[in-house]
Amino acid sequence: MRSMYPTVSKLFEDAVETHKDRIALCMPIPKERKSGRGVKLVLNEISYGRLGEMVGRLARALSELGVGAGDRVAMISKPRAAWATSFFAILHAGATVVPLDPELQKGEIERILLEAGVKGILCSGSKVDDVAELQRGALKGTFVISMDRPKHDEVLFLDALLLGKAPLPRVEVDSSNLAILMYTSGTTGNAKGAMLTHSNISANALAALKVVDLGPTDRFLSIVPWNHIYGLTITLVTALFAGATTTYTPVDRNLAEVMKKARPTIILGVPKLYNVLYGRVRESIEKSVLKRMIDRSSPTLMGTLVRNKLFGKQFRFFTSGGAPLNPTAAAGFRRMGLGLMEGYGLTETSPLLSMAEAFPPEPGMTAIEDVDLRIDHPDENGVGEILARGPNIMQGYYKNPQATAEVLEPNGWFHTGDLGTYEHGRLLICGRAKNVIVLETGKNVYPEEIEWEFAGIPAIEEVMVHEGERQGAPAVCAKIYPNWTYLKAHGISDPDAAIEHLWEAIREKSENLAMFKRIKYRECISLVDEPFQKSAKLDIKRHLHQ
Repeated sequence: MRSMYPTVSKLFEDAVETHKDRIALCMPIPKERKSGRGVKLVLNEISYGRLGEMVGRLARALSELGVGAGDRVAMISKPRAAWATSFFAILHAGATVVPLDPELQKGEIERILLEAGVKGILCSGSKVDDVAELQRGALKGTFVISMDRPKHDEVLFLDALLLGKAPLPRVEVDSSNLAILMYTSGTTGNAKGAMLTHSNISANALAALKVVDLGPTDRFLSIVPWNHIYGLTITLVTALFAGATTTYTPVDRNLAEVMKKARPTIILGVPKLYNVLYGRVRESIEKSVLKRMIDRSSPTLMGTLVRNKLFGKQFRFFTSGGAPLNPTAAAGFRRMGLGLMEGYGLTETSPLLSMAEAFPPEPGMTAIEDVDLRIDHPDENGVGEILARGPNIMQGYYKNPQATAEVLEPNGWFHTGDLGTYEHGRLLICGRAKNVIVLETGKNVYPEEIEWEFAGIPAIEEVMVHEGERQGAPAVCAKIYPNWTYLKAHGISDPDAAIEHLWEAIREKSENLAMFKRIKYRECISLVDEPFQKSAKLDIKRHLHQ
């Protein structure tokens, strides 16, 4: 059955034609000052017309390398102009994009790419060594294109591939075809690939356009990387469909400067950004008697001063996603008249399911257009698992029918694994039924994945990775029942010495994990005196040990 939604590549092509002279992307780049004194930050502006031309030329190059409908091509890079070009070029050629987090280690990348069966890989220069090594071994036969000038003969250079190429006409595919194979950390030790079709992404992006009321005069400032589904669908795809301008920047020392130069109407970030930003605003207010007086007597005037100084008069509101928002920061900004829209969703839902208004009239969020929500098996307080159904729900997990059946019912209802209530059309999220640890950055860490890595440490008999807290922020922690027989055989019988031994072993094992998945501090490890209580399936009863 053909979908009622256009393909992502068709909507991008339409946006290029309609807004060809407008600016699509602004990418901050450092530039040496003429005086020779340091560097300054400039915004490299790329028009819709230029972006569309580059997409067509790269699609031609990919086609000449044998890429066509049904093929899968991976991308491993931080956001940059070449990332956006590559993403839309792969779709333009009729293929499927497999975006990977550049923080993943070589072993993680190898597992995913082998399962996905990619025909080729586009990556930044920082990942070329790892990818080229894989190309010579497990991924032999794939092509590798570097976004930076490569030092390996077998690696192609993206800029060189584009020379003399005529743009390829868009390859027609049905919107039910796979557009993105988005890998999310798995609960069995390996990542799971959420199969997202063109219609999944298009439906979500078009619904988001209506909820947020976006248009060509909007300028997005995105802090969320594009290999994250929130960053990809909402801050790149949706913005381009609207004819708006997107500026991407990481959270670093240049953030304030980028904010001023980009003059955003909307800032899209994760809760950590708003927690830090609100903390700095409050700190500035508390340091000044005049500011404290203004804040007490007219908080909206204080908000106007903050807006004009940090973002500019054109600023409309913030949006937050990827992790639960700190209610203190949200309420504090709204009190000052600075709106903050909070979204909820998952990788498997493309991602957006519901959204809170910039100034919500009451607690909770409302479902976006064409999405149905319900609560499964609610308790006496109305709390149960949140289920969702709509055109944005994934088709399933790639090559994993068992995992698919666990979350996706035949009638289309998707089990989010999150707990909440849904009354009078408003969704309140109460907690997470899944074991996932959601870091302040919006990164998801699945305990079982870490436990799977630690299983080979001889000094560990049993381990339970869980969400702890360090300096007020969520942290990856572990409770361990040691293998005392092993430890005593190595002259270790004291708990403190055992923890020291385990800490060194965990640090070594963690080299196979992305940085955000690692246990980063010794104090995040604790010992238990007895084995963990388990279910009939021998799963740890986590709720008894939290």
